[in-house]
Amino acid sequence: MALTKVTTDVIDMSGNAGGLIWAKGTTAEQPVSPVAGELRENTETGKTEVYNGTEWKNLKEAPPPLIVDYLVVAGGGPGQSGGGGAGGLRTSYGSTSGGGATAESSLSLATSTNYTVTVGAGGAKGASATKGSDSVFSTVTSAGGGQGGKQSVNNSSISNGGCGGGQGRNDQAGPYTGTANQGFDGGEDYADGGTNIFVAAGGGGTGQVGQNGVNGGPAGNGGNGLAVSITGTSVNYGGGGGGTGEGPPVVTSGTGGTGGGGAGSATTGSAGTSNTGGGGGGGVNLSNYGDGGNGGSGVVIIRYPNAYTVSIGAGLTGSTTTDGSDKVTTFTAGSGTITFS
Repeated sequence: MALTKVTTDVIDMSGNAGGLIWAKGTTAEQPVSPVAGELRENTETGKTEVYNGTEWKNLKEAPPPLIVDYLVVAGGGPGQSGGGGAGGLRTSYGSTSGGGATAESSLSLATSTNYTVTVGAGGAKGASATKGSDSVFSTVTSAGGGQGGKQSVNNSSISNGGCGGGQGRNDQAGPYTGTANQGFDGGEDYADGGTNIFVAAGGGGTGQVGQNGVNGGPAGNGGNGLAVSITGTSVNYGGGGGGTGEGPPVVTSGTGGTGGGGAGSATTGSAGTSNTGGGGGGGVNLSNYGDGGNGGSGVVIIRYPNAYTVSIGAGLTGSTTTDGSDKVTTFTAGSGTITFS
């Protein structure tokens, strides 16, 4: 084949709307005696390579933008008499976020920069119960779930939260509210002093309001959670805890909402499921607060291009998988910082 040399310093192809086709072939088809500066497309690797006088090297390619999707679920509230509210949920992945909101915008982040991650703990039940703890990723914070309402007392504002706790039996306050764009309100109790029927409500979920207690019927169910597929599999997060009831007559307890909500019980309510932000179920005992279940811990999940790697700092528990062209890192406990490279 004749060799045609171009002696001008500039080749003007601006009038051509097409692309320039380079020499191409497999690795085995590389020239036997290449010269420095030779350029070709390697059809095996899909990379453009250049001979530097010693070996073939791939041309450096710019990485894709570091656009990060996230799911941030706070710790669920504990059940008392009423069911605990689920931890607030914020996500950029899919079409819907917590509390019926539209999914939020993805984050544009940078390499070699520290970003905070905190996985909120579930709230503890008991006389000194607290709401669930907040979860954090970078600039995104989800609020901890509210505790279930106590029986026959004026509950404090800790029954409000990412999702509101369910109103307790004969509760003197409430109903309790969720946080806008994170979760729904808890349900309301039913109390009839004349027949001594007290029926507590279910805690709010990230996808649904907690259900009310019903006269002569079941206690309120916890509100259902929200399904999010950020890991590549659809998983429900943030179910509210079910309420409980006592008679006469015997009143059945409420179920926990899908997404880790604990069920109510005539004895001790079930705990919310770990790493879902589920609210604890309500329970009955002779105290004025009820014997509910603990709230479930939250979770932080991020999804980003697989050209990048996350370094997880001390204090955090996390693991990484791959889904298609993305990596998915799930944090299940702790607080610390991460960096991308």
